[in-house]
Amino acid sequence: MRLGMGEIVVVLVLALLFFGPSKLPQLGASLGQALKSFKKGLNSLHEDADAEAPPPVREEQTRLPAEPSANASATAAEQKPAAAVAGQRPS
Repeated sequence: MRLGMGEIVVVLVLALLFFGPSKLPQLGASLGQALKSFKKGLNSLHEDADAEAPPPVREEQTRLPAEPSANASATAAEQKPAAAVAGQRPS
């Protein structure tokens, strides 16, 4: 929803009639201070969220180490039948 120039003029005229010429500058100043403090609060919220976020995980840390017991047993199993086929005694 966007306000055109005509809508803004109508709102300003109604504000001038409702609050009067003496209160309108005070109202504008208090509105500006409220917006400034709101933006400051949002920025501090974003800074706090960034400070609490964990550091990014590198790809090297996500890899699982290879299991040496599985590789060693597969290698030993491959060597035993070869020795039995050749007619040698396993040592």
